[in-house]
Amino acid sequence: MKTNTKTNALRLAETAGLFFTAYEYDISDGRIDAVSIAEKIGRPADGVFKTLVTQAPGREYFVFIVPAASELDLKKAAKVSGKKSIELIPMKELLPLTGYVHGGCSPLGMKKLFPAFIDETAVLFDTICVSGGRVGLNIAVDPEALASVINAKFADITR
Repeated sequence: MKTNTKTNALRLAETAGLFFTAYEYDISDGRIDAVSIAEKIGRPADGVFKTLVTQAPGREYFVFIVPAASELDLKKAAKVSGKKSIELIPMKELLPLTGYVHGGCSPLGMKKLFPAFIDETAVLFDTICVSGGRVGLNIAVDPEALASVINAKFADITR
């Protein structure tokens, strides 16, 4: 499906030559969590990933991309990022930091390229879905290609 609204994520994907398929979905019911999105776009929940932004002491930021029904394990996240501890950033900081709102945060096209980690289960899929940069838009991409574009590493980061 072609989308009429270009987001930073779509622009970056196109510029990087990243092949993707866009999925627009209805948000009028208010269900914008990743599991609901998977249902709306007809994809398995373990193949739809949410983008979580965290910070370590000293205001170092990290991005973690995890399956819809999974939870980020903060201890594992701290370990793979080489930090003593890590926590999710407050929601009010998401837009100024990344350029994206909650529910529309894409690992592609953030204001700055933060160190990123994708849950290792992503490699089990030919494509995974991530936010396309706005609420109501997801894109399916090859996880290896996504990792290459955002310089992400694959790691065991969920519980």
